[in-house]
Amino acid sequence: MTQLKICSHLTYSVSTPTSFAFSVIAARTPFQSVASESIDVVTEGDAPWMLVPYGAGTHQLLRLSAEPGELEITYRAEVMLNGLSSEATELEEMAFADVPAEILPYLNPSRYCESDKLGGFAHREFGDLEPGHSRVQTVSDWVTDNLVYEPGSTNSSSSTTDVLLQRAGVCRDFAHVAIALCRALGIPARYVSGYGVGVEPQDFHGFFEAYIGTDWYLFDPTGMAPANTLARIGYGRDAADAPFATLVGRAMLRSKTVEVEAIDPPSTEPEAMSTA
Repeated sequence: MTQLKICSHLTYSVSTPTSFAFSVIAARTPFQSVASESIDVVTEGDAPWMLVPYGAGTHQLLRLSAEPGELEITYRAEVMLNGLSSEATELEEMAFADVPAEILPYLNPSRYCESDKLGGFAHREFGDLEPGHSRVQTVSDWVTDNLVYEPGSTNSSSSTTDVLLQRAGVCRDFAHVAIALCRALGIPARYVSGYGVGVEPQDFHGFFEAYIGTDWYLFDPTGMAPANTLARIGYGRDAADAPFATLVGRAMLRSKTVEVEAIDPPSTEPEAMSTA
């Protein structure tokens, strides 16, 4: 088991009455629990907030409406990770005919993951490899080795093909490339937003999961955070489904800080780990 101490802080200048939905709350799953947490909201006037379930229910949104002025959101939590560990060699890819219906959307191309454009490349690079966890790990390692982590090199419109052309990006881009390559190989894959130990520069982290065996298994193609130090917030087809903030109105993000610390650092990393 790994225990993480997390703190994220967001500051906005709000110009008009604005409604926000923040995705910063650590998820509750059978393999990830929250020992303690606090939410502090400081703003002009009264801004009652609520936590609402999103998606499958493990993901929660912090929702509020703010009047013009300064808005500060501080989230603190202690998160316990007790992931399902498996032998990598025992995790096989599932035949398309056997993929559960609710998993099928994670085989399709999406806004940022243009898997339909990468079929030939993916099969040339990885098609001859033994299917299973090791092939997904090879895809993840290829992304680690062939992309440069470069803050500011991409923006909210950058897709997988853009990132592959310039061979640079940030964590969400690394995840998008790995997801697109997996889907092109017929492996269901999805984006996960969360917190990670050792991420540099520290920020909300993006990584991915592949559906192998009968569970979702974690991979971090940036190579910065071991799977057993990744705390999940939410997931989706790509980062468009799991932004840290969505708003309707006019507000500008002034500052964003994230701190993640392992209180009891794990001594070893499991071969394969799921926290879904």
